[in-house]
Amino acid sequence: MSDLILVLDEGTTSTRAMLFGLDGTMHGVAQKELTQHYPQPGWVEHDAGEIWERTLACAREAVDKVGAERIACIGITNQRETVVAWDEQTLEPLSRAIVWQDRRTADFCAVLKAQGHEPDVQAKTGLLLDPYFSGTKMRWLLDHDERVRQAAAKGTLALGTVESWLVANLSGGQAHITDASNASRTQLLALDGAQFDDGLCELLGVPRDALPKVVDTHGPLAEASAEWFGRVIPITGMVGDQQSATLGQGCLSFGDTKATYGTGAFVLANKGDELPHSDNRMLGTVLCQQAGQRTYAIEGSVFVAGSLVQWLRDQLGLISSAAETEALARSISHSGEVVIVPALSGLGAPHWRAEARGVMTGLSFSSGKAQIARAALEAMAHQTHDLAEAFAADGAAWKCLRIDGGMSANDWMAQDLADMLGLTVERPDFVETTALGAAMSAAVGAGLYRSLEEASAAMRGSVRTFEPAMDDSVRQERLARWRKALTAA
Repeated sequence: MSDLILVLDEGTTSTRAMLFGLDGTMHGVAQKELTQHYPQPGWVEHDAGEIWERTLACAREAVDKVGAERIACIGITNQRETVVAWDEQTLEPLSRAIVWQDRRTADFCAVLKAQGHEPDVQAKTGLLLDPYFSGTKMRWLLDHDERVRQAAAKGTLALGTVESWLVANLSGGQAHITDASNASRTQLLALDGAQFDDGLCELLGVPRDALPKVVDTHGPLAEASAEWFGRVIPITGMVGDQQSATLGQGCLSFGDTKATYGTGAFVLANKGDELPHSDNRMLGTVLCQQAGQRTYAIEGSVFVAGSLVQWLRDQLGLISSAAETEALARSISHSGEVVIVPALSGLGAPHWRAEARGVMTGLSFSSGKAQIARAALEAMAHQTHDLAEAFAADGAAWKCLRIDGGMSANDWMAQDLADMLGLTVERPDFVETTALGAAMSAAVGAGLYRSLEEASAAMRGSVRTFEPAMDDSVRQERLARWRKALTAA
């Protein structure tokens, strides 16, 4: 009996294969880290071949434990704006993948802004001109990589984000597709356009014929070849990681809001079928699409969250594991006025300052690793508070915030969020909602459930709540220090 869903969760620092039952129970996981390449300051790259090889290895490890006959369908969720270029005939990657965190196209974005293109681009795509998005990365590859240029000249160039790259390989080159949620992050898709926009492709200098076909987030999308798992398995769900977490959190009604704290921090609020618009530098995006009908969201993207803790561990050696930060934060009553602005790859929403760099202020001889670790966790609440103010100014004030992602398991940080926002914070007992959302999408796409609402009711588990308990004077004092530090960044 085919009763399990295989989810390929291809993140920034690792790739995983996870098995879900139709009740949302996880039946197995296999995970491998991805190598991070930093060839220059502000540049971040992945090996596209490694992404595929390690994803396949994880998938085979997970499937081998239960048998391929039990896999009903495959759902894919992925780091979104990362760009891969490959040869459509040979499936050979033509360059390293340019990761979403990469800032190398900042100058090109500045030129487009200076030419006055940003208002029109934002009106069409919901996105601001920033190196975060995929389109300018594609242009950079065409301008700077000879193999990419040669493939374009031969007509064999394929450009896509990571889910496109995985499906191309899984299908043996039979499918060159992207789902609407990922396509909406390229800056090449009009929010109300079925396929990539010719005018936007021309503006950014991206060849339209190298891009994938835009398809639904759930439905009969493609098939994984029998060579990988011993039998053909349908691919029935594809959704960008932050949209997937929104679905996994059950944010299926207008106004429902979630925040995912992973490598970065991403807040999405469901906007239903209303085309999203922001006057406060939030982003409009596609949440999901079924049978051509779109549900939209408004999003605030923070570039550095869990990666700040990783930096404390790997670059500074202040901690040996991320879990240590909670005990360190609890070991002191305050951060001793230490404030960290984690602009290690620029500032995202609502500031959008690609040139900003990280800052640590308020240091004294009493500052130690406890103060720095606590300040790193406090930075999550400070950045989220900036987003909350921007969402409210756009008429999308939060009533409650549902949180997930690896960092959300930290109880101290969850309580600090509630305190600084002055809101109830809700965390599911199963925090891997990105993978769960992909499982829900795939289940609906395979016809195992009739709707996302039905899938959510069956697959989403119980939650824990954190209530605000901070005196407002303490909150305002911290925010004042944060805003002062921001000016230095």
